[in-house]
Amino acid sequence: MRRIPLFLVSMVIWYLFSWPYDFRTRTMDWQIFIAGVIFCLAASLMFVEVFTRQPRKLFSLRRYFWAILYIPVFFWYMLMANLDVVYRVIHPALPIRPGIVKVKTRLKSESARTALANSITLTPGTMTVDITDDGYLYIHWINVRATDVEQATRRIVAHFEPFLSKIFD
Repeated sequence: MRRIPLFLVSMVIWYLFSWPYDFRTRTMDWQIFIAGVIFCLAASLMFVEVFTRQPRKLFSLRRYFWAILYIPVFFWYMLMANLDVVYRVIHPALPIRPGIVKVKTRLKSESARTALANSITLTPGTMTVDITDDGYLYIHWINVRATDVEQATRRIVAHFEPFLSKIFD
């Protein structure tokens, strides 16, 4: 049953990337469309195990709304982290205090934890080193400002977690 949503999602992506319809002539390039159906069908048969375990979540518009809201928030914190790293690089004393901190997440699904780990890693100055099954992440931080789990969680995870919980959990 999980193959059908995977097929539909991959077909929409294929259609958007290849765009086989020509609006001027109002014709469809059927070769591209049929090739898309064949490849998306093959992908849905081969890769169903790496796809979501609950495909019904893909059809929730609320999740897409929160994902769209998450993008500017993520870019804002990524910009602030970039400026912070630039400051540390050009400062004559190079004020860094690197270390690995432990943070706690309330996110339940593997997809949500992976998205959080990737968001942290994509933010300059931090990198996710490990994710445990009990909800802890180990983060390498260029300038450790808090070693306490709660304080480090507030500084690193708290910006992303509310959005990711609404998108994935």
